[in-house]
Amino acid sequence: MTTPPAPPLPIRPVRADDPAEVDRIYDICLRTGASGEDATGQFADPRLLGEVYAGPYVRFAPELAFVLDGGADAGPVGYVLGVADTAAFEDELERSWWPGLRRRYPLGRFPEGSPDAGVVGLIHEPRRTPPGLLHAYPAHLHIDVLPDAQGGGNGRRLIETLTDALRAAGARGVHLGVAADNVKAQGFYEHLGFRRVEQADGHVYGLRLS
Repeated sequence: MTTPPAPPLPIRPVRADDPAEVDRIYDICLRTGASGEDATGQFADPRLLGEVYAGPYVRFAPELAFVLDGGADAGPVGYVLGVADTAAFEDELERSWWPGLRRRYPLGRFPEGSPDAGVVGLIHEPRRTPPGLLHAYPAHLHIDVLPDAQGGGNGRRLIETLTDALRAAGARGVHLGVAADNVKAQGFYEHLGFRRVEQADGHVYGLRLS
């Protein structure tokens, strides 16, 4: 007898004013932070990755933050976070987000060469997205789903939920970064219509929205 597939998990807007939910998003960020694998044992500070790759999106663009809800006991088991105007978002972080983190995480706080030190370096010298990329793909996103919630179309539905919201916000294209060794994720994005953006550094994929 074949076991029927599990029903798709519901997707809802993030509860940005719920500290427990924000903590859960930070936890998901860490547990998927090694090219989709668990990075918990790699970082001395378990919140550091979330401070860079999750927290600012929940804070400054909650209308474009959605979670995959695992139910009352599990809470969020995945998320997609995005912004419609990457350049404006990066300006806002320089004004309102990075200064506080720089005081909290001074250079030299962690051993040189450690994963923590690498992320602290990004806090002090955040990368700006190339203007040439933003002309065609001004929006960007991050998506992370815990292993037990992967499959069954959950990731695809998260992406579609965000891209629908980005279209409604007037974004003509969206991009995202993918680790060079995360071949599985690269195939997933290509299946959804993203293409490798050749003019950008690294593994960056873009999707036209209009």
